[in-house]
Amino acid sequence: RVTQWLSIMISSLMLLTQKITSLALDIHERKVTVITLQTGNGIHRQIAVNVLVVLSYFLFFPALLGGPLCSFVKFQQHVHRSHMSHALRPTWLLIKGCAISFLLQMFRSLVAENIDIHGGLLDCTNLNCIYIMWITAVLFKLTYYSHWMLDESLLHATGFVNECLDGSDLHIVSDLDIWALETTHKISFFARSWNKSTAIWMKRLVFTRCKTRPLLMTFAFSAWWHGLYPGQVVGFLCWAMMVEADYRIHKYLGACEKVQYIRYLYKIGSWFLTQLIIAFIMVAVEMRSFAMVWALCSSYNSGFPMLQSLFLITFSKKKRTTKHSNVSK
Repeated sequence: RVTQWLSIMISSLMLLTQKITSLALDIHERKVTVITLQTGNGIHRQIAVNVLVVLSYFLFFPALLGGPLCSFVKFQQHVHRSHMSHALRPTWLLIKGCAISFLLQMFRSLVAENIDIHGGLLDCTNLNCIYIMWITAVLFKLTYYSHWMLDESLLHATGFVNECLDGSDLHIVSDLDIWALETTHKISFFARSWNKSTAIWMKRLVFTRCKTRPLLMTFAFSAWWHGLYPGQVVGFLCWAMMVEADYRIHKYLGACEKVQYIRYLYKIGSWFLTQLIIAFIMVAVEMRSFAMVWALCSSYNSGFPMLQSLFLITFSKKKRTTKHSNVSK
């Protein structure tokens, strides 16, 4: 029970750091002026009001429970327009979200109870390890989808509905698009869409500001932010390499999509590879321990990231060869 409360507290602190750094970036980029320096008798009152507004943004409880990151500007816009929203729509979205979350949890329970995984990845052998890894990743995904749906439903219940009013963009990025995540054949797209508001925050905080190897630095920062457990370090660095390889693969093999039947085969094959690589990364990150990383790397499961890495090396050599040939000409 203590461990559970500690996990919730750490998760809330992680989400709080997102909001603090997001507001700090807004202030640094001069998108937001939090405290206006004025002279006169009302200066202390103005400072107190501004501090209260900032604290209400930081301690807005639905976002601290795991909802998508909302910028300070959009938070203020939603609060100012809260009297204009209809009560029926947030209520319907809350009921709908809770129902879907409940169904996802029921489905997860059915999968966990009715599928025998024979003691887990530490005791598996041969091809059975691939099956166990994939099923374990499915269970993790269903847990995330259920929690994200519940978090967004709670956000909607407070009146933060994704809509545009009077031409003002009040859209809050949703972390949940199950169809897009489960049907994509590109690891890079999955990386951008998984926990989307956090991905956008990391891109803004690290990727756009890093001059050398921004992709690697972004995933390294993600590993540090999540706690630097062995599984997280290996998982996130592997993810960075897989995304880089994904860019190269789809760039060079894009010509295959001109022929219809080859396009279908190409997408189906890359979808299977994407699902298995994501399963490898997710199990490593979520299980955290060095023993689990070793179990993954010493089984057939390691073949999928290795295959993607082989593509990365191959296409990197082709790129260098093309550059040298162009220079010689």
